Amino acid sequence: MTRTIVHLVRHGEVYNPEWLLYGRLPGFELSARGQCQAARTAQALRGHDVTVLGCSPLTRTRQTAAPIARVTGLEPEPDDLLLEAGNRFEGLRTKGWRSQLFNPVRWPLMTDPSTPSWGEPYQTIQDRMLAALDGARRRAEGHEAVLVSHQLPIVTVQRWVAGLDVAHLPWDRRCELASVTSVVFDGEHVIDCVYTEPAQEI
Repeated sequence: MTRTIVHLVRHGEVYNPEWLLYGRLPGFELSARGQCQAARTAQALRGHDVTVLGCSPLTRTRQTAAPIARVTGLEPEPDDLLLEAGNRFEGLRTKGWRSQLFNPVRWPLMTDPSTPSWGEPYQTIQDRMLAALDGARRRAEGHEAVLVSHQLPIVTVQRWVAGLDVAHLPWDRRCELASVTSVVFDGEHVIDCVYTEPAQEI
């Protein structure tokens, strides 16, 4: 059989002083810290046999892919399958005491956390991420691929590999900024999934 690895990289920290849920909104770039995180993760991938580099089309993932492009010599290929999850709370502050989620007008969107009712269904996210994963595996067969995406989409792949239900609680996620989830294939079959945080100390 042929061993192939697909590395799922989460983007670095975003400059977001208003604590907004930015989702797919344009214009949100990496902070200075996020740029350092992306550079550290890129260095961790230096010397790997990477033949495919894909990224979500959003600015923060393109910026995270840029230093990876420099160490691999590959041009990042934007892929809508790797997009952030759709969310109807985009543009709102959702953390802290000023969170708009305390406003009763938002509550009708929060009736079904298992779907979730406020955004793109978990299953839909997982289905498109698995399509991206399989496409990268096929293209990089016998080598390695890097796909730069977002926390929730990557978590849906982690849960698929672990045989867990795609619905989950946000605090059950293990996918820190600029982390790498490496899915290892033997032929078409997943044989391992390794999680690392190259930028943990930044």
